[in-house]
Amino acid sequence: MNTPLLLDLIELCAKKGIRQAILCPGSRSAPLTLAFVRNKNINCRTFSDERSAAFIALGIAQQTQTPVALVCTSGSAAYNFAPAIAEAYFQQIPLIVFTADRPTEWIDQLDGQTIRQKEIYGNHVKKYFELPLDSSHPDAEWHANRIINEAINLSQSDQKGPVHINAPFREPLYPPYPSTNSSLVKDVRVIEAVKTDYILSEKQWSSLLQQITGVKRILIVSGQNEPAPELTRVLQDTKSYPWPIIGDVLSNLHSVTDFCSHTDTFLAQLSDNEKKALQPDLLITFGKSLVSKNLKLFLRKYSPREHWHIQPTGNTPDTFQTLTRVIPVTPVYFFTELLKASVSQTFSKDFKDGWLTAERKTKNRIQTFFQKKTGGEFEFVKNIIESLPDNCNLHLANSMTVRYANHIGLTASQKDISVFSNRGTSGIDGCSSTAVGHAIASDRPNVLITGDLAFFYDRNAFWHNYQLSNLFIVVLNNHGGIIFNLIDGPSGLPEADEFFITQQKLTAKPLASEFGYSYSNSNNVDLKDFFKSNGNVKILEIESSQSLNKEIFEEFKKQINQRL
Repeated sequence: MNTPLLLDLIELCAKKGIRQAILCPGSRSAPLTLAFVRNKNINCRTFSDERSAAFIALGIAQQTQTPVALVCTSGSAAYNFAPAIAEAYFQQIPLIVFTADRPTEWIDQLDGQTIRQKEIYGNHVKKYFELPLDSSHPDAEWHANRIINEAINLSQSDQKGPVHINAPFREPLYPPYPSTNSSLVKDVRVIEAVKTDYILSEKQWSSLLQQITGVKRILIVSGQNEPAPELTRVLQDTKSYPWPIIGDVLSNLHSVTDFCSHTDTFLAQLSDNEKKALQPDLLITFGKSLVSKNLKLFLRKYSPREHWHIQPTGNTPDTFQTLTRVIPVTPVYFFTELLKASVSQTFSKDFKDGWLTAERKTKNRIQTFFQKKTGGEFEFVKNIIESLPDNCNLHLANSMTVRYANHIGLTASQKDISVFSNRGTSGIDGCSSTAVGHAIASDRPNVLITGDLAFFYDRNAFWHNYQLSNLFIVVLNNHGGIIFNLIDGPSGLPEADEFFITQQKLTAKPLASEFGYSYSNSNNVDLKDFFKSNGNVKILEIESSQSLNKEIFEEFKKQINQRL
């Protein structure tokens, strides 16, 4: 590809709103790297570990709500992007993934760093594109321009998500470039995509309202959501209607009045008759995945007669095996219009009261349980959540950390706290890197609570040269994967310690020393002081025993059961 065209393709990225690029070192990708770096409108950073780099790009895109460019060289480097790309796909986060490649004729010829990169990410990208190798003909320039326009537009249309642009290059890979982004083609063609407002006709609304009228037990369930003040405001208004609104800590709806966030805690403890009393006639859902397994099991067994899912476009999940209607609008639009309508007040007050009573009792029992100091990591997560700085991002690593937080929850007074977790694929591989991406893209304090396995698995998140003064990391180190000591199945196996729990002896102190981070290891640390920035990443590590944490968590479930 000729140098002027490549420069203009990257200038097109800038004109399409890309302001951040994550570049991984490599030779085959040198043309792309130089074109990005020399564009004054794009902020470029480099990370050596492609897997970590991709999650950092994901975190930046999630924080800024804009596409981020991601670049790597050919060969296995491209494969290392895959976990983050899958996470971005299921969380609907826009990434523009550029992979450099060998010319087609060299594929399968035992040439170095050469693999089959065509459609390498399968169905985990919205679309695969390949730039022309030979751009000498005017049609090739037109084609390349069209590809970049279409790819960036697609990443932000309907359900957002990653797109893949494969870019084959022949040598020489280091052609002469101008020192700035001055475009060598006078005009860079920009193809704008007009965004659709998803609305329902008057007839469609009339039909929906007729079906709601007379339904006594309506349940609203939220999955994982990005922080959305407008959605929170709209749902706050529904307090005038007797509709229980329930969901997880990842819903980011904790400031909504009467929001039920402890369903995972209390549903497992209720009798069949109590669960039947909470069974909805109509279930209305929105958002992405749920952490709560108990809520999913409840809604599958005590299924509603009707289940409406609100989602503008894209693949529609049938998580509870009860889906009867897909409503192609945004949740904000749906609930705004619903509140405008004159809906007959025939709802069951007892139904909402049943959910709120279980929620209130559970909150009280949780507080009672922790009045007796346990000394385990569960109590420490509670202390961390209660001490979070104002206006911060809370990042929850997968496995036990996000489950602890889901049982504890946030309060309505913490309305300016946003919660994030990689629950698209629910893997531990990029939890730290995603938090690093958020810290790069925002001045807000970013608090990561992580287990030891997730922390050490993603240690290359910290292998870079960028100063981060707004990242605070809490490591729960019980020297293994305690979740396998708690769930049915592996906990009773003789092979559990070696092959499931994976005992390990590491601590975070050497890592903190290696990267020059602030480090402390104490259960008695002043958390308010810990969350004060000293211009550097701060790590707080809490070591505890697996047996103690297991005992505490099982006692917690036992006491909740007895008291409810």
